[in-house]
Amino acid sequence: MSQALHVYLTDEYRLYLDNLIRKGRSPARVQNRARILLLSDRSQGEKRTRQQVADATLCCALTVGKTGRRFAREGLEAALSEKPRPGAVPKITGDIEAKLVTLACSAPPEGRSRWTLRLLADKMVELGYIDSITNVAVHQRLKKTRLSPGK
Repeated sequence: MSQALHVYLTDEYRLYLDNLIRKGRSPARVQNRARILLLSDRSQGEKRTRQQVADATLCCALTVGKTGRRFAREGLEAALSEKPRPGAVPKITGDIEAKLVTLACSAPPEGRSRWTLRLLADKMVELGYIDSITNVAVHQRLKKTRLSPGK
């Protein structure tokens, strides 16, 4: 098991966190982390358990522990901010979307009366705009732009 790291806030930090919560301009997650740090603070004599803090902030005890550990190891800003979330980089960027829309608005290939999603996907790959793309991805992107290839 990991060793418990306790939170000891300076007066400066406590005032900063109080103002951050009181103003209410920051995102809800940041405000909740600020509440966690204030309730976990042991410099004022209060010695709440993780579960007591979790119950007071309506979150999981694991979140309380992680927030306290990040504060102790990395500082206040790291404890309040979000770590980047994992995930793939989007394949379709703004310039590729513009090329897709231009292609969808152009005349369909010879022998066809309109563009299909599969034709658009194949043409995007053929023209070298993107390495690979599915007709479903083309549909989702065109749906976001409110563009229909058949109209």
